Amino acid sequence: MPNDNLPRVGCGAAIIQQGKVLLVRRRRAPEAGCWGLPGGKVDPFETIKTAVAREIREELGITIRPETLLCCVDQIDQAAGQHWVALVYRVAQYDGTPTIMEPDALSDMGWFALDTLPTPLTQATQQAVLALATPTGLSRS
Repeated sequence: MPNDNLPRVGCGAAIIQQGKVLLVRRRRAPEAGCWGLPGGKVDPFETIKTAVAREIREELGITIRPETLLCCVDQIDQAAGQHWVALVYRVAQYDGTPTIMEPDALSDMGWFALDTLPTPLTQATQQAVLALATPTGLSRS
């Protein structure tokens, strides 16, 4: 029997446009009601880059080319028995218009400056925002 408490692998995209990051509001656990980066889980035998491009296409209907790894985040919730490790890519270009394609999973989306982020944020997004604010990431101005 598999151990459900083993870390799972996730992926996300920090999609940047005109100095703002695209966030989505989650309807489902974990962290239902929180704002976060779009993304999801990596399927067996799928590369991270393929997974993040697939997840973004499924969630937002846009095509991305994940090139630049922004950070690796840990989401550990011992009380819920969950541990996710997710690679987050910084994405500056995409094709299409972001639209919520999974209304059962996402309730809202929007573009936000780093100094005016909505709350609450997912744990992974909090970690990614710190990476975006570093000199190698997105500046706060």
